[in-house]
Amino acid sequence: MENIFFNTQRGRLDKILSVYAKKSRNQIEQLIISKKVKVNENIICKTSHALKGGENIEIIPYHHSEDSSAQKNMDMAHMDIEILYEDSNLLVLNKPPMLVVHPAPTVKEVTLCEWLAYKGYTLSTLNGNTRLGIVHRLDKETSGAIVVAKDNDTHQALSKQLENKSMGRYYIALIDSPLSEYRMYDCYMARNPKNRLKMSKTTEGKGKYSQSYFINMRELYTKEALIAVKLQTGRTHQIRCHLAQMGKHILGDELYGWKGKWNGRILLHALGIYFIHPRSEKKIFLKAPVFSDMLKYIQQNYYAEDLYEILQLPFIMDSFRVFRMHEPSNEN
Repeated sequence: MENIFFNTQRGRLDKILSVYAKKSRNQIEQLIISKKVKVNENIICKTSHALKGGENIEIIPYHHSEDSSAQKNMDMAHMDIEILYEDSNLLVLNKPPMLVVHPAPTVKEVTLCEWLAYKGYTLSTLNGNTRLGIVHRLDKETSGAIVVAKDNDTHQALSKQLENKSMGRYYIALIDSPLSEYRMYDCYMARNPKNRLKMSKTTEGKGKYSQSYFINMRELYTKEALIAVKLQTGRTHQIRCHLAQMGKHILGDELYGWKGKWNGRILLHALGIYFIHPRSEKKIFLKAPVFSDMLKYIQQNYYAEDLYEILQLPFIMDSFRVFRMHEPSNEN
């Protein structure tokens, strides 16, 4: 059953269950406090409960809509999302992993849009009532910088910047084997006819055109590697699909072929974003700190003296000059 897990690790219940269930620590904490977690058939109410390995852990599902609504409110009350930038026109958030951006019929957990509404933000309506303010999206498991518009004029201006490339995004990812030092990949993409959850390369003219730039930042002690990616277009699953076409896979991305031992979320993070503020016309450059799960994996596999430089946005931006493409300057 999807709500029952066999534990093989030693450690705190909340930390281990967060990995197995692919939920945030806050969500797991609320489940435990709400007496919705059993260990070997016993309800546990202590988040720091020590596991020794060999236990059966069960999440007790909510059966009634009122329970679900109450749980969502409880989750949102304890949800802490870092604001990287905010003014009267827009805000930029560091989206946590395992948080869906907007509601859908199949989504039962709290979404970013619901959290924004819970916090009382007035947002743009260009994308409809279920996607208020969302200028661009991130996949559920992908973390990092995301821009939210508070009014329609700002939303429209930022959407145009995505089209004309005056808004740009930089990602980092951990993949199963190194790329060549740098590479551009482009193709047309559409839904995979055999698996509608996936995107696939199509023949020219079918689907939507996509283009990404990839740089191999450092190889890890293992066969894996840390890469940086710059998007030229913003298609669904673009980075994941492009890497799969090159025979590479992001750690944790089983949908696109990952077969390794990492059993956490997909290790893909939107590290940086830049745009021109629609009102002030100033250039905005923002870095989204890497979340603990991904950062810990990098720290365990990198020389410490390399780590600071590698994760700096100016260093990554400068690395893409190898493509002889115009990279923005943060000088106004």
